[in-house]
Amino acid sequence: MIRFERVCKRYPGGRDALRDLSFNVDTGEMAFLTGHSGAGKSTLLKLIACIERPTRGQVFIGDRNTAGITRRRVPAFRRRIGMVFQDHKLLADRTVFDNIALPLVIAGAGTRETGRRVRAALDQVGLLGKEQAVPVALSTGEQQRVGIARAIAARPPLLIADEPTGNLDPELSLEIMYLFARLNRVGVTVLVASHDLALLERMGHRRIALDSGRLAQDLDHAFPGAPA
Repeated sequence: MIRFERVCKRYPGGRDALRDLSFNVDTGEMAFLTGHSGAGKSTLLKLIACIERPTRGQVFIGDRNTAGITRRRVPAFRRRIGMVFQDHKLLADRTVFDNIALPLVIAGAGTRETGRRVRAALDQVGLLGKEQAVPVALSTGEQQRVGIARAIAARPPLLIADEPTGNLDPELSLEIMYLFARLNRVGVTVLVASHDLALLERMGHRRIALDSGRLAQDLDHAFPGAPA
């Protein structure tokens, strides 16, 4: 599903965010990106979503080399990738329903299909009945769940998340990670960036560690106590 081949990313000013990075994430796999602040985790996720482009090397998503995706085709490409952010990026003046429905509406889904998918996504994240609430009326954890519902409403085969539990307490963080694990168990490929090693050890999935833009460690085995 994800393949990086000797990828380098240099930003203006000469800062190397990624250096000669190669790794694979298989279809249907769940993996975590770890590393210190500035290690390159966010840049890696941006390359997957074509928010950034590599300076050198190749990035493959599915069977597609992102180098061949023109600017005009990027929006269609991103519809197959669910993206979750630490700060939710919800529209404060829209209801929960409208926030989740927005990418479906942009993609041209009909009213009935949009409603069905929004409700299905809310059911998956445990927020059925909150359709008409506005984000400010929700707790931080509920807002993050809305962000996840928006990411999965179009049923993308790939879900990426950048520090999705960074603003949550330990109990809520674990709930969000278990939610990602449940999505993975129904076939979604999941890649999550997180610096919370204690939390990741409880999850028991593969950990890909970056250090100054390079692959530092790849722990491809489960830990005791991993969720079934």
